[in-house]
Amino acid sequence: MSRVAVVGAGTLGNGIAHVFAQAGWDTALVDVSREALDRALKTIGSNLDRQMKKGTVSAEQKEQTLGRIKAGTKLDGAAQADFVVEAATENPDVKYKIFRELDAAAPAAAILASNTSSIPITNIAAQTKRAPQVIGMHFMNPVPVMQLVEVIRGLETSDATTARTLEIAKALGKTPVEVNDAPGFVSNRVLMPMINEAMFCVMEGVATPEAVDTVMKLGMNHPVGPLALADLIGLDVCLAIMEVLHHDLGDDKYRPCPLLRQYVAAGWLGKKVGHGFYEYDPQGQRKG
Repeated sequence: MSRVAVVGAGTLGNGIAHVFAQAGWDTALVDVSREALDRALKTIGSNLDRQMKKGTVSAEQKEQTLGRIKAGTKLDGAAQADFVVEAATENPDVKYKIFRELDAAAPAAAILASNTSSIPITNIAAQTKRAPQVIGMHFMNPVPVMQLVEVIRGLETSDATTARTLEIAKALGKTPVEVNDAPGFVSNRVLMPMINEAMFCVMEGVATPEAVDTVMKLGMNHPVGPLALADLIGLDVCLAIMEVLHHDLGDDKYRPCPLLRQYVAAGWLGKKVGHGFYEYDPQGQRKG
């Protein structure tokens, strides 16, 4: 039986736990907050209900999936894991601390993967004594739906670790794409400056959020506009990624938009709190 530990029960963490458990893995979901764990389990149940309505999951499969997930506030689950995925907040110090603890807690043969959106894997691997077994496994939100998994090799990541991670991603029903280590990798190095520029357009009065998003949807065939996507990702996460890009690449084209900083300071973090560039009702539906 394969065992995975997912560290972090937020939006991406609960989605990662969902797809692993659904694929038959015994899944330990770990978070410092019991409240976050309870929310995560409720979300996974709701997402499985949605899959049942679509006919892609049976009632029996739903119960089996939920039965494979064990939630806890300590890293004990990592002690039995073959594979670990860290999905904590996008803060280097937080991730570095978690990886030092995981290095001590997980079996010597276990692979340690990070779902980081932008922090170089080499920096994360340096916190451990198993750099060849550290890799990036960047899932997209919402995890149960999105096909892409960006697999990022650090400077010392081994061929065996990469091959195993690619194999696991495919077994989860995902499409892995291998990239080399750099701030923001490919996905966010391309996406975030576009989102940031959309925010400058709003700040400078070029257009309203609705107008910017409509231009990108109808003119560039994007399924979601950049500002609606920023609200979905979380404006605090967008800011954290832009700060990593700006700091690590040293180019002012990655300077975070002041309006983004203002919204984050005000607590307007997007869909998860009901207010970002748009307003949302308690069910997460956009108002107006």
